Amino acid sequence: MYKIQTLNKISAIGLEDFPRDDYETASSLNNPDAILVRSADMHKMELSGTVKAVARAGAGVNNIPIDELSKKGIVVFNTPGANANAVKELALAALFISSRPVFRASEWVKTLAGQGEQIPELAEKGKSQFVGPELKGKKLGVIGLGAIGALVANAAVQLGMEVIGYDPFMSIAAAWRLDNHVKHAETLDALLSKSDYITIHVPQTEDTKGLINEKTLKNMKDGVVIINIARGGLVNNGDILRALDSGKVKCLVTDFACEEFIGKENVICFPHLGASTPEAEDNCAKMAVAELREFLEKGNITNSVNFPKCTTENPVPKGGTRLCISHKNVSGIIAKFTTVLGNANLNIAGMTNQNRGDIAYNIIDVDGRVGEETLRALAGIETVMKVRPIFG
Repeated sequence: MYKIQTLNKISAIGLEDFPRDDYETASSLNNPDAILVRSADMHKMELSGTVKAVARAGAGVNNIPIDELSKKGIVVFNTPGANANAVKELALAALFISSRPVFRASEWVKTLAGQGEQIPELAEKGKSQFVGPELKGKKLGVIGLGAIGALVANAAVQLGMEVIGYDPFMSIAAAWRLDNHVKHAETLDALLSKSDYITIHVPQTEDTKGLINEKTLKNMKDGVVIINIARGGLVNNGDILRALDSGKVKCLVTDFACEEFIGKENVICFPHLGASTPEAEDNCAKMAVAELREFLEKGNITNSVNFPKCTTENPVPKGGTRLCISHKNVSGIIAKFTTVLGNANLNIAGMTNQNRGDIAYNIIDVDGRVGEETLRALAGIETVMKVRPIFG
């Protein structure tokens, strides 16, 4: 039986996809095989040596110590696209409320309390202070055209906006998802200089941290609106506050609350609501569960943030063994595997090998049951991080 430790409240609809006869799930488990997490901070956690995988029910993995887990051969999964529609809808809401000051208008109407029959007339007289532009015909720059960015871009086209997208790493699949009216910017600066509104949909990495900063802000139009519901660190807070004070930036809509933003009239701040819909939570949980099952039961890896995609459609050999071996990506190691298996008189029925940077992963199907001595020999090979057998 596989043991899955949950670090947050995970959607019951997702957890139902674990077969009860084969899986145990609980928030407190000794020696779990895998961990299922949403927002819990894992950086200071001491993991049992039995942990083989961590699945994040969401896209961002900043709460997971990726480098440390990679060294131990622990596969980290995320669920790209599962919450895309929820985030898209919040991005569209941000576009509307950054253009039309509906929040301020609503609060102002409350001040009319007690005016009785005069309220309709007072409201008509006061509404001119809450005029805001329409989105139709305005230019929207979408930075990042992955699952979320593409949905936002397509929806903005339907709203009548002129949409400019920038993503130097856009996949072919992502390109097919885009409306053909979305224009492609060759450089980030080209997008920044033309856009009336800018929305960010890229992961936070060393390369993207502080993407919106003093330098990039200078390349933008005066009075630009910036929307960030991706990751807080993508925006340099000090630089954008100065741009807000000077009028360079008309409005910032952010999903990441901080002291500097609270109370600023031209900042609309949400408490990280991007994926806070029951549908998104269900979708993320179901995808994370599916990823863990494929990995634990078959050795397949998809949507990992630290390991290569490596899958086989072949079933685990009946009466045989599937070896799942993670190791550093160095030359000559496959020959060492075959030597160990040959010395044990074990025939290799199939092999799949993929690498990603300095990490490699193998799925090796073997006729017959691989014994403990052979498993120890494989694990003892220099640069091997983890050897896991799945018996047919």
